[in-house]
Amino acid sequence: MISISKFTGNVNDQLELFALVNLGLLQSLSCGILTPSAAIERFYNGKNCLHVKNHLRTKETQEIMSRGVQLADLFDSLDAEEAQREFYYELERMRALCLTILGRTATRKSTQRAAA
Repeated sequence: MISISKFTGNVNDQLELFALVNLGLLQSLSCGILTPSAAIERFYNGKNCLHVKNHLRTKETQEIMSRGVQLADLFDSLDAEEAQREFYYELERMRALCLTILGRTATRKSTQRAAA
C-alpha cells in the first residue's frame, strides 16, 4: 500500500508527489497493468482519502481520490462497453486534475524563488 501520510516535505512538495504518483497509477490503469480494485487497495483507500481531506485539503486532490475510489464500481453498475468508456473518461479527468496540481506547484515554486 502507498501511504500518503508518509509523503514528506512542505505541502507544495506533498502535492507535487501526490500528483506524480497518481499519474503513474493512472498510466498503469490505462495500460491494464493495474486493475481498478488493486488501485483502490493500494492507493484510493479510506486511509489515504482521510489524509487528503485533512492534510492536503485541495479541491483537486479530494476529487481525484473520490473518482479513484469509484473506479471499480463502474464495472459493477454499467454494461461492459459503457463502463470502459466511463473508465477512460474518469482516468482523463483525473490526469487533468493532476496536471492542474503540478502547474500550481510549479508556479508557487517559481514565485518563491523569485522572492528569495
